Amino acid sequence: MTRVRFQTFDDPSHRAGAARIAALRTILAAEGLDGFVVPRADEHQSEYVPPGAERLAWLTGFTGSAGTAVILTDTAALVVDGRYTLQAPAQVDTAVITPVQLAETNVEAWIGAHLTRGQVLGYDPWLHTPDGVARLARVAEKVGATLRAVAANPVDAVWADRPGAPAGPVVPHPLALAGEAIPEKLVRIRAALAKAACAALVISDPHNLAWAFNLRGADVAHTPLALGYAILPLEGRPTLFLASPDIAPALRAALAPVADLRPRSAFETALDGLAKGRTIRLDAATAAIALKVRIEAAGGVAETGPDPITALKAVKNEAEIAGTRAAHLRDGVAVVRFLAWLDGAKGLTEIAAVEALEDFRSEGGLLRDVSFPTISGSGPNGAIVHYRVSRETDRRVRPGELFLIDSGAQYADGTTDITRTVAVGPPTDLMRDRFTRVLKGHIAIARAVFPKGTTGAQIDGFARAALWDAGLDFDHGTGHGVGAFLSVHEGPQRIAKTGTVPLEAGMILSNEPGYYRAGAYGIRLENLVLVEPRAIPGGERPMLGFETLTLAPFDRRLVAVDLLGPAEHAWIDAYHARVRDALGPHLDAPTRAWLDAATRPLA
Repeated sequence: MTRVRFQTFDDPSHRAGAARIAALRTILAAEGLDGFVVPRADEHQSEYVPPGAERLAWLTGFTGSAGTAVILTDTAALVVDGRYTLQAPAQVDTAVITPVQLAETNVEAWIGAHLTRGQVLGYDPWLHTPDGVARLARVAEKVGATLRAVAANPVDAVWADRPGAPAGPVVPHPLALAGEAIPEKLVRIRAALAKAACAALVISDPHNLAWAFNLRGADVAHTPLALGYAILPLEGRPTLFLASPDIAPALRAALAPVADLRPRSAFETALDGLAKGRTIRLDAATAAIALKVRIEAAGGVAETGPDPITALKAVKNEAEIAGTRAAHLRDGVAVVRFLAWLDGAKGLTEIAAVEALEDFRSEGGLLRDVSFPTISGSGPNGAIVHYRVSRETDRRVRPGELFLIDSGAQYADGTTDITRTVAVGPPTDLMRDRFTRVLKGHIAIARAVFPKGTTGAQIDGFARAALWDAGLDFDHGTGHGVGAFLSVHEGPQRIAKTGTVPLEAGMILSNEPGYYRAGAYGIRLENLVLVEPRAIPGGERPMLGFETLTLAPFDRRLVAVDLLGPAEHAWIDAYHARVRDALGPHLDAPTRAWLDAATRPLA
């Protein structure tokens, strides 16, 4: 096996929170601030951020992809969601900062309970949306405190070795994979913009920038993004303001007929010149309040609302779907080779599993990166939903344990994300019961048929019903949207209690119910699915369903067949037959024999 190219196993948490928070408090006091809000965000409010924007991780030691710290003069909190119930307390110095579960209280409620009259709470206007700042302002006003924007982030003042701005290469995304040329995309975006009666759109989401202008970058780990902005007027040429100067000549040539290119440093001045007397649309999800303030100071009207590109990007075209299917076939071969290797591995460690899986993916071709750091959790580590193995936490997979591996790849033609849980040695009856309940939820989503207009929230309960029957549940969403050689987490679609966006044909989502027994094991079963039209004989309404894209077997040793109904039993046998038929021709004889055994019909 070769050394991994796309991941490291250095401990990403810093465990230096006490000294760093003390240094921050000194800076805050000098600036007349009694507190400061530190979100896990960059100026684009992205989930995945460049190293220099990892302020929350540097300050607190918490390395999750979502969370907010509030540092006050004599107390501090880190608010996280259910994915990080175990991770947050393990990474932060709990004597200095208190982990708080979002299910118990949100950021604003915690501030309201701890901020006092006359105090001043600071925030970085580049790291919060207008709506987010409005919520902070309401709670500050309620307790008689003041909310103040800072000119420079005080965390940066104490972060001496803060990494510089990224400057990765920016390249064209081939039309054969994009499936739609830039001019056609601009026509559709402008049509939506015209309905909103806006003179221009500020594209602040790098994912939308990549999709609209058929480009990909390398400014963020594991997601092919070029950081920057674009101004798209209703009439006239759009202008891109890219942070990286490393722009491929082929991209310059592709953009020249349709758009202008300028450095990121020219963006604010250009926005000033555009704004006067005009209504400018800002993306409510990703545009910083700093942009709204700038537009209004220049005499314009900043209207916050959805960026129309987000909805357009979510519905994949035929070329993107074909690329995604090809990527999943390639990925399925790699994953099955890995699972066969895993079944015979001796003295397996979590890191060794990560290294092997990345090797198998690399050998398949077109691999550009992993789509996120692999979650490789044995035994109790599997119960940490977003566990990230380091050399300090690496442990052997022991007989009698469950092993959970959640991984994905960025191929030139598509993005993958798959989770499998396997038994190491004979599983207990309780393990098989819990695994099968999760599998039943997975099958319920995979088999779901629903009317057009149905939201993810309306079907989220399908994945939980078998767990609810046993008094169990899981504290994360059932499914997130996935991009086409873009982010492994893409909105606006999701299958979750908060999934209010109607699902549409062409959307790609994950299907990943789970169960987590703290201190013992975790179970998660994840495939990606494509929303497709579903004809129902005699039906009276347009209906939708899911095509499962991911190709890899589930561990038959963990299936309690007596818990499955006839339709569920038939589904798993049919899925396994499809996996066998699709992947078998691409495998060597020993791996093919392993797959034949792993996909034989359930007893």
